Amino acid sequence: MTTRRFRSIWISDLHLGTHGCQAESVLDFLRHTESEHLYLVGDLVDGWALRRNWHWPQAHNDVVQKLLRKARKGTHVVYVPGNHDDFAHHFTGLIFGEIEITREAVHDTADGRILLVLHGDQFDGAVKFAPWLSHLGARAYETALALNTVLNRVRRAFGMPYWSLAGYLKGKTKKAVQYVAGFEEAVARRARERDVDGIICGHIHKAELRPIDGILYANCGDWVENCTALVEHEDGRLEIVRWPTLPATAAPSGDGLASGLPLLNTVRSL
Repeated sequence: MTTRRFRSIWISDLHLGTHGCQAESVLDFLRHTESEHLYLVGDLVDGWALRRNWHWPQAHNDVVQKLLRKARKGTHVVYVPGNHDDFAHHFTGLIFGEIEITREAVHDTADGRILLVLHGDQFDGAVKFAPWLSHLGARAYETALALNTVLNRVRRAFGMPYWSLAGYLKGKTKKAVQYVAGFEEAVARRARERDVDGIICGHIHKAELRPIDGILYANCGDWVENCTALVEHEDGRLEIVRWPTLPATAAPSGDGLASGLPLLNTVRSL
């Protein structure tokens, strides 16, 4: 089966340890892509959820083993912890299984751009100033994901494509839209303060790639709702791609799926 090769890959918000994590899709993506650099941009493991209810099926373990295997075979793997895996901040500066752990990273693209890489939770007021509110929001989000799973089982039974209830609710909520806009602008300001060309983050589960007042803003999305990643081609071009979820969790449309071959669907390119 064809393997897609990139210079760099960024993935975030896998939330291993939760029922909403689409670990099979993550694993499929990792099996069919190769890169010189691989950045894990926070919330790799959901420590908040695991403290409430231990959930760690074999697929989640397989993802971790695959990441370790890539690092052993020469991929430069960098892990930037987020808020749900904040326990990993204690290991900043260390290397485990050839995976470098750091609070933030700087990436030089092939075409000469300098990009700051961080999770993004430091720009979230609820996380920074009201942790209890952030935890409450996480519980509500998990409930929406559980409903999303049931809903999409019914949709699959009728031959309908995957649809994200959580994403729809966020998109229809005015305050959520305002929050996302404010978050993106705050992240772009940090890049400008650091005198870099752009910034790559995760955290808000909304893949994006666009300029904001002369600063490149890139969000690699998530692997609970959207199964998206940011990739860099050999010429330095950046692209948001979506990996089709497996039939067990969703039924995306697309002619290429009929052959059983995984596809990378371009969301945005810049």
